[in-house]
Amino acid sequence: QLQASGGGLVQPGGSLRLSCAASGRTFVMYTKGWFRQAPGKEREFVAAINWNGRSTDYINSVEGRFTISRDNAKDTVSLQMNMLKPEDTAVYYCAAGRAYTSRDQADFGSWGQGTQVTVSS
Repeated sequence: QLQASGGGLVQPGGSLRLSCAASGRTFVMYTKGWFRQAPGKEREFVAAINWNGRSTDYINSVEGRFTISRDNAKDTVSLQMNMLKPEDTAVYYCAAGRAYTSRDQADFGSWGQGTQVTVSS
């Protein structure tokens, strides 16, 4: 239902753009978010955007470096990641949920399969 793409290997300071497309059903009226899970750590919230794009939320560690956006005409959500750091290395997941905005994984009922982001020199 959600398909994430755009991950890869990038050097510190570099950029990547993740995208997540919907298929089989629509998530246009849903809040969409990105979460990540680093090796040996629990999955954590990264960013979220409400259904009309007017409200965004970021964890402190990515504020000013990452930008979440959405295109409701295409039913997609993207995460532009700039100034990447080794600690950003993780599997990134897109998700969609009915809450107006949330950082709680339990509020996101639909998940993509994850895309690997590796930041290393």
